[in-house]
Amino acid sequence: MRVAPSILAADPLHMARDIQRMLDAGADWLHVDIMDAHFVPNLSFGPALTAALHRQFPSLPLDVHLMMDNPEGYIDVFCDAGASVLTIHAEIPGDVAALLERIRARGVKAGLSVKPGTPAEAIRRLLPHADMVLVMTVEPGFGGQRFNAGMLGKLDALREMGYTGLLEADGGISLSNVALLRSHGLDVAVMGTAMLGSADPVADMTAIHAL
Repeated sequence: MRVAPSILAADPLHMARDIQRMLDAGADWLHVDIMDAHFVPNLSFGPALTAALHRQFPSLPLDVHLMMDNPEGYIDVFCDAGASVLTIHAEIPGDVAALLERIRARGVKAGLSVKPGTPAEAIRRLLPHADMVLVMTVEPGFGGQRFNAGMLGKLDALREMGYTGLLEADGGISLSNVALLRSHGLDVAVMGTAMLGSADPVADMTAIHAL
């Protein structure tokens, strides 16, 4: 079980300090949400910050989630910036399978994300092109939302389809529900508020790694 703390929950004026705390606690990946204020109603980070994170923490894999209408124009930019995993959304227009293969061709893991309202069946044909599926357990766009337990069935459905890649979830994940998610096949837990705000992230990550 991997833990990917989300920088969306970090103090923007002390981000390096907060990330180092997560790294010292045993973080496996660092989750970087890129929001364009079109696909989702919020605006966040960009490639310059991603590149700076890669320079400052070169050993920490960057799990970059593009919540964008037009990721095709940014795939190379974020690969060059140091993304280890680059995730795009199934709901965008265009040839999603081709974009996933473009990411793979750069030697970066290709992730496919689905909003809560998108059923697992809708991405069946895309699964062979994805190294990871990110199941959003809240409506994407803002941190600190409540976990939607109805998404557990989506994890089950993906495994029942025969998907053997990584399953990741993001949205309201905490110590109170991560074991349940693990029992439904989760491999990577994105944790923002619950981990960045933890009084003892070492103990929390140790407990999750043991699942």
